Amino acid sequence: MAIEIFKEKRVHSSRLVPFSYYASCLPDYFSNVPLHWHKEFELNYIISGQGEFICGDNRFIFGEGDIIILQPDVLHAVYESGGSVKLYDTLVFSAEMLVGTGTDRSSLEFFLPLANGSLLVDTRITKSHERYSELASCVREIFKNAKRNTPLCDVILKSELLRFFAILAESGNVHSVDSRVAAKSELIRPALEFINGHFTESITIEQLAEISHLSRSYFMSCFKNAAGVGAIEYINQIRIKAVCELLRTDDRTISGIAFGCGFTNLANFNRQFKRQVGTSPKEYRKRYGSVKSEPEDRCDEKKRQGSN
Repeated sequence: MAIEIFKEKRVHSSRLVPFSYYASCLPDYFSNVPLHWHKEFELNYIISGQGEFICGDNRFIFGEGDIIILQPDVLHAVYESGGSVKLYDTLVFSAEMLVGTGTDRSSLEFFLPLANGSLLVDTRITKSHERYSELASCVREIFKNAKRNTPLCDVILKSELLRFFAILAESGNVHSVDSRVAAKSELIRPALEFINGHFTESITIEQLAEISHLSRSYFMSCFKNAAGVGAIEYINQIRIKAVCELLRTDDRTISGIAFGCGFTNLANFNRQFKRQVGTSPKEYRKRYGSVKSEPEDRCDEKKRQGSN
């Protein structure tokens, strides 16, 4: 049975608490964040380090102080760049935080179009933005109150989110989109969904191209542009990430886990694991097998290591 780690199954929001806060850190248990999507908005504030961010058809190197905004169902990934530890705050929140009853004009003409993608917000805000200080102030308040996590803090968090998007709109960072023009990254979504459900099985480029209704060569080009890596390498990333999760939580043999995640050759598996993770499966299990700490604790450890 496939382990669905790709289209996220994690519950980021509920009606009672329509958001989740994460103290994010890379590298962590895995060296990158493979291409994925979720139904909520996502807000990231880069604390330190730099890396490559892929969002739809956009890709860029992010750095300290950058603010990154993702709309629902947008494909995105984070990859290594610069060799530094990347620390960033992440808020994943439901559109319900913004739309309320959904019947007032701000909801109908602004927030709902943002949620369904008929309005697009600029993904990356840097320190060069003319109103960066105001936007950064909003973001700091958003994360401060997300961490405190009380009903009153929810009120402040929501008000700061509303102010944040209002400033972006006033600054020209929200745009109408021609719904007839599809992002190239969307062309490979059927293939991504297939990989998510079948990565424990044998998968070929021909299968994925046919599922996407693209020629083999055009599919390979689209996939590399959208995911940052080729389709076969991406499948191996997904398999290795699944192996990593099981090495931390499952008592099966390493070979049993590898075969269960789609590898058919142990020599190739060990080579792929060492290349992607930087250590052997045995060493990885020894280091992380009993780890139960929260993401905040792991990031604190990275901060301490970086200051030594």
